[in-house]
Amino acid sequence: MEETAVQTVLIEQQKKITMTGVESVDAFSARQISLTLSGGGRAVIDGDGLKIVSFSKSNSNFCATGKVFGVRFADKKTKIAKRLFG
Repeated sequence: MEETAVQTVLIEQQKKITMTGVESVDAFSARQISLTLSGGGRAVIDGDGLKIVSFSKSNSNFCATGKVFGVRFADKKTKIAKRLFG
């Protein structure tokens, strides 16, 4: 049986987002942060005034502040055009 990596997401009052299981930060702006998750999945954080507070590649922890509107997840098999244009 294949083991899956554990990822957690905590959004505090739409002002702070903390995630575990993050392998890398792929792109970021004040409106969107794109992450690669352990196991090959992806996450996109949408918001306004987003700022990365911390990211540790060694323990896979990520934290950002700003107005958080939502988080979208995609598996590693989803093609980029599908992710961009839904």
